[in-house]
Amino acid sequence: MPAEKLTPEQEIARRTRRSFMVMGGAAAAGLAGFGMLNAGSAAEGDIPPALRGVLGFNERVVRTALFSDNHLAKTYPASEIGKIKANGDVGIDEPLDPAAWHLEIVPFGASQPAGKLTMDDVRALPRFEETIDFKCVEGWSTVTQFAGARLADFTAKFAPGSEKADCVGMRTPDEEYYVGLDMPSALHPQTLLAYEMNGAPLNDQHGAPLRLVIPVKYGIKNIKRIGRIEYTNKRPDDYWAERGYDWYAGL
Repeated sequence: MPAEKLTPEQEIARRTRRSFMVMGGAAAAGLAGFGMLNAGSAAEGDIPPALRGVLGFNERVVRTALFSDNHLAKTYPASEIGKIKANGDVGIDEPLDPAAWHLEIVPFGASQPAGKLTMDDVRALPRFEETIDFKCVEGWSTVTQFAGARLADFTAKFAPGSEKADCVGMRTPDEEYYVGLDMPSALHPQTLLAYEMNGAPLNDQHGAPLRLVIPVKYGIKNIKRIGRIEYTNKRPDDYWAERGYDWYAGL
C-alpha cells in the first residue's frame, strides 16, 4: 500500500526533526570527545592531561620519523630567499649593548654556569651555512639563509659529555623568553647557533648577537638573543608550552 503523501508543511517538519536528531547526536559525540580530552585532575600549562597525551603521541611519531633515518630539512637555492618577518619581541624588547653580552653555559650535572663565552668563542667554531624554509606556528613560512655554529659542535667543545643529557634549555639574558628542546633535535646536524642571516650579521629584531635556528621545529622554538644554555635530564620550562602550545613543536 503506497505511503500517505505528506503536505509540504508536514515534509518540512519531518526533515526538521531528522536534522535536529542528527545534529544533536553529532553535538553529543563532540561533547563526549571534548570531555575525554579534558579529563584528568591537573593540566600542564593550559593543556589538559588527555590532550597533552595526544600531543605526546604525535611527538613520538615525529621523533621516530625524523631521527631514525637521519632526516634533514629541505634546503633551497639563494634565488628563493625571501624577507622574513621579525615576529615576536619577548626577551628582546630592550636595547642590547653588544659589549656587555655573554653566554652562560651550564653543563650536564652542574647546578651553576661553568663559564661565560663571547661571540669570539662561538665564531671560533666551524662555520656552517644553510638555506631553509623557516616555518611559523601561525601558518606562514619564509625561505631564509642562516650561518653559524652547529649546536652539536658547540656542545662537544664547551660542554663535553652533555650530549648524554635528555634536554637543553635556553633563555634570553633577561630570562623573559625561554625554550626547552629534546636532545636529538638539539644535536640535529642542521641545528645552529646562528649569528648571520641572509648574508649579513643578525640585527636586534632577529636576535642579535646569537639565536637558535632549528629547522625541524616551528619558529616558537627558535629563540632569539640567547643568554644561557643548560643541559639537563629534566624537561625545561618553555614559554609557549606554558601558554597551551605543544612542548615538542616539531614539524
